[in-house]
Order: sequence, then structure tokens, then C-alpha cells
Amino acid sequence: MSNYTFISQRLGFRNWNESDIELLYKINSDKDVMEFFPSIPSLEETKDFIKRMQTHFVKNGFCYFAVDLIDTNEFIGFIGLCKQTYKTEFSPFIDIGWRLKKSVWNQGLATEGAKACLEYGFKNFNLETIYSIAPLINLKSQRIMEKIGMEFDSTFSHPKIEKCHILNKCVFFKVESI
Repeated sequence: MSNYTFISQRLGFRNWNESDIELLYKINSDKDVMEFFPSIPSLEETKDFIKRMQTHFVKNGFCYFAVDLIDTNEFIGFIGLCKQTYKTEFSPFIDIGWRLKKSVWNQGLATEGAKACLEYGFKNFNLETIYSIAPLINLKSQRIMEKIGMEFDSTFSHPKIEKCHILNKCVFFKVESI
């Protein structure tokens, strides 16, 4: 497919299309996928997210990319980079994140895609450091962070999650450009 910004062995990374709205909404509606988020996004919130990512891509050259399996052109979720500015001691920063539909879990796709995104960010945008955040209880994401070469930096209380919420305590991982 010619609309990919870049590819990895099995994945194509691209900007978002209107046709992705319903597909991402279906992924966002899966309680297992959203286990470590404080709520399940509505259709409107999903539309807003995609609009923000489209704008972020145009402005910065990267975003949480829509991701397809190259062999089948099947949309499977997102993996990518996004500027974060919410109030923390380390803001602003570039975050790497991912959300894939459950049917493709445990195939190494999040790790493969995250490695490709790190390479893309470091090589094309001269980023010095890329960070990743997850709730302390999200060991699955922390394992991916470790697999892609990130190191634990600190824990913090996420300012967008209520202090008493189980997901408020988060870990902060980072990797620096080689």
C-alpha cells in the first residue's frame, strides 16, 4: 500500500482515515483492551482522538499511527509517538504508545511496531529521548517497554487520573537516541 509513512517487517504505519473511526471504536470498546484505562472512550471521543492524531501528524510528522498488517491490509490499532504536555515534572515529552486489538496480541506486533517507531522518531526527527508511561499495575506494557530497550526512570501520580484511582500510580520509562 502506497500510503504508509514507513513499514516494519509485518506492519504499515500511516496517518488516520475516516474509515478507521468505527474500527478503532470497536477496539476501544473491548474491556480487555481497555483494562488499564480509567474509562472506555465513546464514539465521539474516538472521533476526537483520530482528529487530534491527524492534526498531530500534519504538524509534527508523527503521531500514534494507524497500523495495518501489511499482508492483509487489516487495521489492527495504533502504535506511535505523540507529544504530551499535561502537567508533570518531566513535561513536555514525546511518548511512545500502542493499542492493538486483542486478536493480534501475543504475536510480537506491539514490540515490532514500537521498535520501528523508535527508529523512525530518532532517525527522522532528531529526538534525544522518548518516554513511555503505563499504570504501575500494567505489567504487559512494561514488558514491551523493556523489550524495546527502554529503562525504568520513576513512578508518578498521573494528573489526568483521580488520585484515589487504582490506575493513578504510573511508571515512567525512557530510551535515549543512540
